[in-house]
Amino acid sequence: MNQLNHNAGGGAPSDRTGSNSHRFTLDKRNAKLAGVCSGIARYFEVDATMVRIGFVAGTLLGFGSLLIVYLIIALVAD
Repeated sequence: MNQLNHNAGGGAPSDRTGSNSHRFTLDKRNAKLAGVCSGIARYFEVDATMVRIGFVAGTLLGFGSLLIVYLIIALVAD
């Protein structure tokens, strides 16, 4: 059964069971550029190559809009 722990600073309870918190971080060890795609792959537990292919396809089909999203994630995360 899930345990709900309340944050010390207030706010919504978090769903944490033990010390493993599931949060997004850049994966610098498996990074090709900034580690955004490998971090997304690790967070969702999928293959990093599939995320990279999705980002390239989305960037080409979206006229570069995902490139801006990639840069924002690279600057904001970690």
